[in-house]
Amino acid sequence: MKTTNIKSSKGNSIPNQFIIHTPEVTFFQSYDSIIVKTTFEDGQRVVYLDKTYWNYSKTTSKYRNQFLGETKKETMRKIEAGIYKFANLN
Repeated sequence: MKTTNIKSSKGNSIPNQFIIHTPEVTFFQSYDSIIVKTTFEDGQRVVYLDKTYWNYSKTTSKYRNQFLGETKKETMRKIEAGIYKFANLN
């Protein structure tokens, strides 16, 4: 398992915003809460969002967007299309 801080556009580590890598799963954690879990199932990337905290605050949303590489609008479309799934990650 390896944990790193998310980096700013200037390359600085952002406190309390973490990416956790394991051989099978990658997580985005904001403060003490897991926000996103990504894994591969049957060769496809699968994204799980925590049903309670996925959109908890402006800061969480900003770094969730950075982690996923998309805007909130794109995330919402993927939720509505069933591409992203909700789970209890905490």
